[in-house]
Amino acid sequence: MKLILLKDVKSLGKKGDVVEVNEGYGRNFIIPSKAGILADAKNLNSLKLQKKKEEKLAAEKLAEAQDLKGRLEEAKIVLKMKAGKEGRTFGAISTKEIAEALKEQTGIEVDKKKIESDVPIRNLGGYELRIRLHRDVEAKLHLSVQAAE
Repeated sequence: MKLILLKDVKSLGKKGDVVEVNEGYGRNFIIPSKAGILADAKNLNSLKLQKKKEEKLAAEKLAEAQDLKGRLEEAKIVLKMKAGKEGRTFGAISTKEIAEALKEQTGIEVDKKKIESDVPIRNLGGYELRIRLHRDVEAKLHLSVQAAE
């Protein structure tokens, strides 16, 4: 019996796969638990259309991320923090503060969870941060931390 999986099934396959299973297993477990449907011509055609739609959406998201990457790499963000002697700030700068400054200074909105830094930002100076926009697209953001007057 051929089935199209609607959910990931541990020992069988991933969502969207067409699999061959025993008649009893398909009829008594997969179909009643709504983990799969019968692979007839109508269902195979709708699966094909759905995969095309998903590929188109993925390509659009990738293009959008590439465009955003170009805009982010041109931007330079300046944050002013209170600092003590020797250029050390009072507290570290969080990704939330960076995301807010980015939105305020450039109008680009980025989720704070996507901003990554190798070191905690506790000193004055320049930093280069990574922003994960897509699993294939990573942008670099230039951040300058200056002393507030």
